[in-house]
Amino acid sequence: MRVICSRGRYFEGKGTASAREARNGVEIRRVRATSFGKRAHLGRLVDYLSFHVLATLAVLSSRWADVVVTLTTPPLIGLCGRLARMLHGTKHVNFVMDLHPDAEFECGMIDRASLPGRVLSRVAGSILSKADKNVVLGRYQAKRVMGWGARENSIVEIPVWSDGEEIAPVPHAENPIRKRMGWDERFVVMYSGNAGIVHMFDEVLDAADQLSKSDPEVQFVFIGGGPRKAEIEAGVKERALSNVSFHGYFEREELRYSLSAADVHFMSLLPQHVGIAVPGKLYGILAAGRPVLFVGDSRSESAETIVAARAGSVFKVGEGTALADEIRALKNDSDRRVGLGRNGREYFLATHERQVCVSAWNDLLESVAGVEPSLKYTGSTSGSRNSPHFDPGQVDEVPSPFAAKSAPTGSPEASAVTTTSEVR
Repeated sequence: MRVICSRGRYFEGKGTASAREARNGVEIRRVRATSFGKRAHLGRLVDYLSFHVLATLAVLSSRWADVVVTLTTPPLIGLCGRLARMLHGTKHVNFVMDLHPDAEFECGMIDRASLPGRVLSRVAGSILSKADKNVVLGRYQAKRVMGWGARENSIVEIPVWSDGEEIAPVPHAENPIRKRMGWDERFVVMYSGNAGIVHMFDEVLDAADQLSKSDPEVQFVFIGGGPRKAEIEAGVKERALSNVSFHGYFEREELRYSLSAADVHFMSLLPQHVGIAVPGKLYGILAAGRPVLFVGDSRSESAETIVAARAGSVFKVGEGTALADEIRALKNDSDRRVGLGRNGREYFLATHERQVCVSAWNDLLESVAGVEPSLKYTGSTSGSRNSPHFDPGQVDEVPSPFAAKSAPTGSPEASAVTTTSEVR
């Protein structure tokens, strides 16, 4: 297997990675794309274009590959797989983690009816409709992908995952981050990860405002960065909130401690982005065994996962007061809080743990390459027929990742190339 990615890092200020690396039998090739960063749209566009060119050349030189898997960052990188299929007959699996250019259209960055919008739509439709398989993160995303012309039998749902050993519940008394940050006497409400353009924060700031005087022991903590961080900081300043603090990303090795340092987690998704983005932060929260409070549309992958897992609560846009009331209720009821966290952890292990999802991917790639599966997929995902989330009225016949088959011995191996732009 060969992975093609850029030499940039997920975290800013971490320098560049080596051009080539072998890890667990996987060859990693990092192309030298530009690295202007996310601060300016023009620089980011140049970064994307340079990566597109270099990644496409790297993919097309990998003629030995049976399958090319493309992710969705940068936008339309699926063109690599489309070209490899056209020129070499390589199978193409398109992993739809975020849906472009829908995201740009909904954010108002590009007018759908404009010439660039029409060109991007044409390209996106070609990628999705011609891919051998489109892997989606949930049924709402599946519906959008089918709207772009993807064949129904090309759609497979495999969720994103976390490592259940890497991220696991850590009791507060054993958590060095709580002590280091001075949170031992605090009830911590945490937002961890990218504060992106698809998220909203008015409700959590309203809740912080309401609880600042009535419940001073409640501390709202934002970990990470993102394009909306400045807006959050401005909202905190405008409300003169002393119960809100900010911290940069923790190192990956500390993730189990940072996520477990919270008493409850907050996350959100703008309703118009349902099916376009499926926040992956939810699965780390479930792995850490902490309750999660979600603001957004109840008919979304995240909301339905929380409800199915019995791991938290879902709030409509504008329900800041209800969010504050639930935070107070969880603060005062440790048994319920622990129970919700336990429910989330159990649900995560059954449906979103790394080995469960990787097994599904293994089966998928071997199936696309035409070899018998060597692993057996035994988990269920939010879109499978055995899941409470499956609704034929929404997306009829979206297949479960793979029916279990007996694992043959001596199965030939399939070769694959995967493209993505960032390395963590």
